[in-house]
Amino acid sequence: MLKKIVFCLLMASSSIVQSQVLINEFDADTPSTNDKQFIELKSETPNFSLNGYVLVFFNGTGSLADTSYFTVSLNGLTTDVNGLILIGNNLVAPVPERIFSIGSIQNGPDGVGLYLGSTADFPAGTIATTTNLIDALVHSNNATAVPSLQTLLGESTQENENINSLGTTQSIQRKIDGTWEVKAPTPGANNDGSGFIFNGITITANTANKNEGDSFSITFTTQTNVTSDLLFSFTLTNGSFNTNDFTGNTTVFIPIGANSFATTITLVDDIVDEGDEVLRIKFGDLPFGYNRRNDNLEIRVVDNDFSTLPFGTPLNPTYGNVTSTVPVGYYASIEGLSGTALKQGLQDIIANPAAVRAHTYGDVTDILRVADQNPLNSNQVWMMYVESPRAKLDFQTSSSNVGTWNREHIYPQSRGGFVNATEDTPDGINVWSSSNADDLAAGHADAHHIRAEDGPENSSRSNKDYGLTGYNGPSGTQGSWKGDVARAVFYMAIRYNGLDVVNGDIPDTTVGQLGDLTTLLSWNQSDPRDDFEMNRNNYIYTWQMNRNPFIDYPLLADYIWGANVGQAWFASLSTNENQTAKYVIYPNPARDSFIVSGLNSEAAIELYNGLGMKVFEQKVTGQAPISPNVSSGIYLAKITSDSKTEVKKLVIE
Repeated sequence: MLKKIVFCLLMASSSIVQSQVLINEFDADTPSTNDKQFIELKSETPNFSLNGYVLVFFNGTGSLADTSYFTVSLNGLTTDVNGLILIGNNLVAPVPERIFSIGSIQNGPDGVGLYLGSTADFPAGTIATTTNLIDALVHSNNATAVPSLQTLLGESTQENENINSLGTTQSIQRKIDGTWEVKAPTPGANNDGSGFIFNGITITANTANKNEGDSFSITFTTQTNVTSDLLFSFTLTNGSFNTNDFTGNTTVFIPIGANSFATTITLVDDIVDEGDEVLRIKFGDLPFGYNRRNDNLEIRVVDNDFSTLPFGTPLNPTYGNVTSTVPVGYYASIEGLSGTALKQGLQDIIANPAAVRAHTYGDVTDILRVADQNPLNSNQVWMMYVESPRAKLDFQTSSSNVGTWNREHIYPQSRGGFVNATEDTPDGINVWSSSNADDLAAGHADAHHIRAEDGPENSSRSNKDYGLTGYNGPSGTQGSWKGDVARAVFYMAIRYNGLDVVNGDIPDTTVGQLGDLTTLLSWNQSDPRDDFEMNRNNYIYTWQMNRNPFIDYPLLADYIWGANVGQAWFASLSTNENQTAKYVIYPNPARDSFIVSGLNSEAAIELYNGLGMKVFEQKVTGQAPISPNVSSGIYLAKITSDSKTEVKKLVIE
């Protein structure tokens, strides 16, 4: 086993102090979701500074074999009275002195090296080396050997964490003689049980969501009774959550001979709309002899102060409450055009380099927090495919997407050819670059085709076409998003050269084409543009200085791809999309019957299904209930009265 002596230069002088620090314990393969991974180092002398050291993790197999994939700087860390230091996930007990995110360490076969140096010395893809290497471990959870990595790290052995066939419940530990063994993990303690034994303290609290005004208790418990009075403090502040948001004692006192302390915290119910916040229960400094068994417990504080918008969600849409902010004359140049001239005329408007602004992918997150806000609660976004809200606070920031929302590209990144083409750092509305029809990279952060979406559902949608054998949404949902998707795809096909929408279900690897056009044209009709969508169009315009014309005039799609191809376009041919609807259907969704309000004379009611087939027709006067006796689904209700016709979306449950 390779062992090396560390020589630390002091004060830039020629004198040197000799000391040793080695990898003492390693656990890469832990139960469940690998959320208790750690690496423990041990110095020959206690309280040893690790300034100038870095941990480097290396791949053992695959195309990136023998190269680095993750680094951890050890600057600012010092070993404890036993010479130990723990680096790992937040759920490791005791809590590591440096935290890395869940799943950062691969299970193997891989390797890890302790080096003199910095993270800058080991960018991702750096070949393993013995230069400045202090100690190394080549590891796995099976018998697969990686002799090349062993050679590069100067190691003659490889340790199997699962050699005892006990799965993920054991760790690799160094013995007194320098060899390794595999047994139950002992993080934060000498592997042989010797040395100083810390008295661990555990925080216990109900971490379920709390509302403003709620009270909850926090208990601190030591592993053994304290031998002298124990006094320390803790904090709850985190981000915007501060001391004005709660009342209660944050000083812990455990008297001699006892082992626990409890306090009650009350959340202040103010009248300020701060949005949902997260408080974090965190230890202050502990006296010598104690350590943290857990820390940073988070509790969501749901703000009961929120505002609403004067229009409905896509699931219960309203029409005519939101007026288009399209500038006068914005579409004047396409009047009377048809065919390719109409397409080019539209592109000249929405990809005009003298007007259109391109932002970053980071900016899109901020845009969606407003554009996709749940009309019923200003602290939430509306997730498109799953047709439900989620707290704005729950934006995905780690590798886990469960319970989060993220940014869904309606025209998938891989299909559009703009994968990760812009930065994930927001610059704000006043920082932008000009854009044109050939600027395909701008499609990566074009908010007109990016929506807030449930993380797992976003992954499920992947890069599929829409309709046919492609993506049709989660089962049990009402498809309130389908027209929105169609109009976003139409926008992208006009806005960017190299992108198109085509008939049929094409391979998911096809770049520059997305299907199915026939399905999307149908969705454009069956799910009419509502107030939620118009509000999005208005807001995105304030950032990008362009609009989605298929939201302003949904019938344009038929003049470019549908039944009216070749005919001259005039805005007057389209229903005046900006007037308040005359008729209202309620309830909507409906079950056995519905009523049409606003009728002053006899009217004809016709229902059409998603295929355009008429499935119901009836004459009605006044607000008489209408019982269509049709199956559950989304229909277009055509209402004709006094020689005027309006079309409404109707959901039958």
